[in-house]
Amino acid sequence: MSTDVTDINRLLVEQTADAVIFADREGLIRIWNAAAEALFGFPHMEAIGQSLDLIIPERLRAAHWEGFHRAVASGRTRLGGRAVITRSTTAAGATIYVEMSFALVSDVRGDVLGSVAVARDATQRREDERQLQQRIRALEAETAVRASGPK
Repeated sequence: MSTDVTDINRLLVEQTADAVIFADREGLIRIWNAAAEALFGFPHMEAIGQSLDLIIPERLRAAHWEGFHRAVASGRTRLGGRAVITRSTTAAGATIYVEMSFALVSDVRGDVLGSVAVARDATQRREDERQLQQRIRALEAETAVRASGPK
């Protein structure tokens, strides 16, 4: 059994545990793997051809598109491949936190074809961090009260 590189590339993207989303230069979704379906709730056939607005909360869209168009024009992303936690929207209308890394995809001449994002759910981690910060603030407040009490 022989599998060519094109088939392997397709299988890698499709079977990767993290969501893989490729959008062309206009920001239209061209690749949407099974993990993206599971994370965002939009079936493959519903996502393909749609704008990335599909998963970007309305209040974040202007900043997203400014950064997207700047990256496509310059050939560089602001984060240089570093992952960031951001909000996203699901098919059910819920807001979730996702950890995403972005990269530009260029052809052999260096012309930007679009952008790829790799994402995973970070909602629970974000909630755990929020609760930890609340506990730290409460302990700091308690310590301050004790320190300022009668001696």
